Amino acid sequence: MPVLIGLGLGPGEPEYLTLRAVRILREADAVFVPGKIAQDLVSPYRHAEILDFPMTGDEVRVLACMEQNADRIATVARSGMAVLGILGDPNFFSTYTRLNAIMKTLYPDIRCRTEPGISAITAFASVAGLSLSGGFLVTDGPAEAQSRIMLKVRHPRQVADTLRKEGYRSFVLVERMCMEETHVYRDDELPDESDYMSVLYAER
Repeated sequence: MPVLIGLGLGPGEPEYLTLRAVRILREADAVFVPGKIAQDLVSPYRHAEILDFPMTGDEVRVLACMEQNADRIATVARSGMAVLGILGDPNFFSTYTRLNAIMKTLYPDIRCRTEPGISAITAFASVAGLSLSGGFLVTDGPAEAQSRIMLKVRHPRQVADTLRKEGYRSFVLVERMCMEETHVYRDDELPDESDYMSVLYAER
């Protein structure tokens, strides 16, 4: 099946690559990365081609590069498994998110999915010696976050009703993630009660 995987490589420490990441790197038909740091991280397992993802406010240039990268990746992903290795986690303020949107527009036949990596957020807490168990806001600029994640939600429908009054409109509940009997519920599907091992995502 044609597929592009956004693969989290962790914050830069080679031993923070997951076992799953190493396996995917070895199995991929081709691996792409956004720069030399990521290339060095994957080099013990296979060669990776560096693509240009400019860090600039010039949106015209950014879009042109994204489209060029999508075209290059599609040459592999159309008939096999292409991997884009990203520092940190591909779902946290990541280049992959923008590329994914371009891929869905230009190449809707190619399935895009992600594999998580250790994010800068959790790595920071470890390096700084901090506990983040009291809850925290993560943002790349805006004072008010667009989304909210809540852990250990036992009454998701009730919580969602409360959050709707604060302007949240879209909800996803993942119950018993990465365990047997994993369930994903969206919006009106939210159950009245859920397992202790539940995560609720809310978006404005």
